[in-house]
Amino acid sequence: MLGDYPLKGRRASEIATHIEQGVSSGRLAPGTALPPLRDLAAELGVNPNTVAAAYRLLRDRGVIETAGRKGSRILPRPALTPRDQIRIPVPPHARDLSHGNPDPALLPDLGPALAAAAEAARAEPVLYGHPAVDPGLLALARASFEADGLPGGPIALASGSLDTLERILVTRLRPGDAVAVEDPGWGSLLDLLPAIGLRPVPVRLDDEGPLPGPLAAALAEGARAVVVTSRAQNPTGAALTARRADELRDVLAGHPDVLLIEDDHGHGMVDQPYHPLVGAGTRQWAVVRSAAKAYGPDLRLSVAVGDEDTVGRLTGRLRLGAGWVSLLLQRTVAELWRTDAAPVARVAGVYRTRRDALLDELAARGIAAHGRSGLNVWLPVPDETSALAALVQRGWVAAPGARYRLQSPPGLRITTSRLDPADARRLAEDLAGVLGTGGVGSRLV
Repeated sequence: MLGDYPLKGRRASEIATHIEQGVSSGRLAPGTALPPLRDLAAELGVNPNTVAAAYRLLRDRGVIETAGRKGSRILPRPALTPRDQIRIPVPPHARDLSHGNPDPALLPDLGPALAAAAEAARAEPVLYGHPAVDPGLLALARASFEADGLPGGPIALASGSLDTLERILVTRLRPGDAVAVEDPGWGSLLDLLPAIGLRPVPVRLDDEGPLPGPLAAALAEGARAVVVTSRAQNPTGAALTARRADELRDVLAGHPDVLLIEDDHGHGMVDQPYHPLVGAGTRQWAVVRSAAKAYGPDLRLSVAVGDEDTVGRLTGRLRLGAGWVSLLLQRTVAELWRTDAAPVARVAGVYRTRRDALLDELAARGIAAHGRSGLNVWLPVPDETSALAALVQRGWVAAPGARYRLQSPPGLRITTSRLDPADARRLAEDLAGVLGTGGVGSRLV
């Protein structure tokens, strides 16, 4: 099971350290199964509780994952090696559809907004002790949240959605706690959780968002937090409908102490309505919106509203680290937002046209895929490796579904943000040649 790396140690800390050394040296490869508790305890001559404590330490440190009767194994990749670093080389002749970026042509000109922010900084330089939040940005964020029917609450800023999620999770949860996440889901979040000692629990989804049954099962198993993507879910494009939001609220109503985080990933670049999950009984919650997709990924800023304690913890943790988000950046984003520099209707319309063009071309060839909103199309496939290799030979590079999956079936993520209809037709023809027809992998669940 462990090859030529015999485990050693008498105490839990010694056993855990020895396993970590094996991982660091490469002698314990990712995915290696660890011995059952009682087997290892007998081999080392220690109490099974000692081995259980060692495995618990390793799980909390993000070194191993445990799956009940299925046993424990070394995580498939080191927690500090993000999934998006799994890159497929793009040959000179190929088109890269794996990046997940917005179309630069649809991003606003930052010059006027930066100039306005620079002028504000000249008139009133920001020094230590200056208010940490720009009033103009705060007012815009509050009006946006109120317009979507969210409960009133304090608002905090951070350096992007993932930064917000991390600060909330580390201050709300304990190492080893379980977090219900979408599967397939955002690869960066799936990497973050074990890196901070948390355990992801997969929740399957369809085009309308997470399924109520799997969410209820995750909560029954003890998940202490839930992260849901409201719109433009990465990688599938799922978007919550009013019906699904009602169903999920019913499930969450039975777990009022569970932390609910809604990542409104599509804010500013989709035109599907926003359906909040926050209900009257939700005690710990936050809704996060980022500037990255509408105004540009380099604008590392997000706004979040939530209950007083959750937002207070987020703000307090920020003060102990970065201190505050640059006011120069805040004022730039506020100016872009105030002047409607990237009109949602226009931007969302272009992305929808490009996304639907590929979906329609695939459907015409008997291949079903997913993409209700956002920048990507998710295509279920029988085998990712062979499909990716065949596509590269035809001049296309897609993102492997392994970046986004825990237990869900194989698939490919195709970014359509810069794919025009003529290219969509050619890509669909090549995909038909790779996959054949007949509704290949038509379902997410």
